Amino acid sequence: MSDSILIIGGGVCGIQAALDLGDKGHHVYLVEKEPSIGGRMALLDKVFPTNDCSICILAPKMITCFNHPNVDVLTCSEVVEVKGKAGAFKVKVRRRARYVDEEKCTGCGSCTEECVLAGKIPDEWNQGFGTRAAAYIPFMQAVPRVAIIDPENCLHLSKDRCKKKKCVDACQRGAIDFEQKDVVQTIDAGAIIVATGLTIYDPTGDTEYGYGKFENVIHSMEYERLINASGPTGGHLKRRSDGERPKRIAYIQCVGARDVRSGHPYCCSVCCMCATKDAMLAYMHHDDTKNYILYTDIRAFGRGFDEYIKRGKEEYCIEYIRARPGEITEDHETKNLYVWYDDTESAGIKKLEVDMVVLSVAFVPPPGLKELASILGINIDEYDFFKAIDDMLSPLDTNVPGIYIAGACTRPMDVTDAVTQGGGAADRAALAVKEHGRKSPAKAGAGR
Repeated sequence: MSDSILIIGGGVCGIQAALDLGDKGHHVYLVEKEPSIGGRMALLDKVFPTNDCSICILAPKMITCFNHPNVDVLTCSEVVEVKGKAGAFKVKVRRRARYVDEEKCTGCGSCTEECVLAGKIPDEWNQGFGTRAAAYIPFMQAVPRVAIIDPENCLHLSKDRCKKKKCVDACQRGAIDFEQKDVVQTIDAGAIIVATGLTIYDPTGDTEYGYGKFENVIHSMEYERLINASGPTGGHLKRRSDGERPKRIAYIQCVGARDVRSGHPYCCSVCCMCATKDAMLAYMHHDDTKNYILYTDIRAFGRGFDEYIKRGKEEYCIEYIRARPGEITEDHETKNLYVWYDDTESAGIKKLEVDMVVLSVAFVPPPGLKELASILGINIDEYDFFKAIDDMLSPLDTNVPGIYIAGACTRPMDVTDAVTQGGGAADRAALAVKEHGRKSPAKAGAGR
């Protein structure tokens, strides 16, 4: 029997679970497939309904988690096999090679600066708006702050064409190690928590909105990086077409959500709040910005959410229009956009001219969720999220005893709910380990 607990997913939900369990004295393995923990919350500029700085809340948790004496953070790692049962799981984890020695790297960035591909590779973290090198640190507040070399783009690893290896010469600590290989390790765990989060819907297929065709149509996560001070524009909101500041912005709700065509007929629950926050941020930067939110229904169900919407209208001059846009067209000379919509309150077709359109895209299950569910042996629901055995009575328990689910891998939710579920899953896992420890034959025999 093991009292260690393995957590899959290093977003804010997984981090909270790891901190709670570590403080209880349990040894925790936090498995994250990306080079840094932090998850999607690290991409955000602010969080609603307080408009507090997102990374200011998250970064201390990331650092505390990484340095916690009872937590082992395994980045660039994925679960590939799970055997056993509650109290005695054996989990195989594959750790991908970073090609950088984590013990030696100080995160100075010298390898990034000297890489021959510096500034030539689209930066996934900044949603393709910025660029990076083949050797890079994912973002400024990355934890661990350790460089990683992208094997698909590195000229030495992919094509053996980078003869100078400037990154090697630039690293005074000798941390670059092109001989690193993937490693598979086996971890004993008494319980498992799955907190893999979510991803966003790709709106390219919704041709009526012109995403991918019109430069000034972007989605909500791209907007988050543009408005963020740590983003590619230093927080200055600029149009992709000409670099000018947009003074009229339309936010279109339910793109890919509440739509049977996309396969996601559910409501994402927080997009109305996200759009309101985004409009507030634009107004905070420049109070002459006019923001329009075209919504299906306003979903403001959480604590302080309804008041947040009212603040948006009264203090930030946001105009809410109950409508479902049918098409977006572009003025070829100015690159301005025309949003054609059916005003469901006046029952008329109208046109709105704006400088930028932000698509509030659906939250969807992350890639690989079905494969992970198969490895773990747990059920998924009709929308491909992880499924609890009872949403009301046991929202964190799966069909496999000892395996628990938490956060946005179960359904779309905001940061507060994800943190709450992370704490709840930690309690369930701790209790399960304790209960199975009592049932252990070895312990029972020792007590006689």
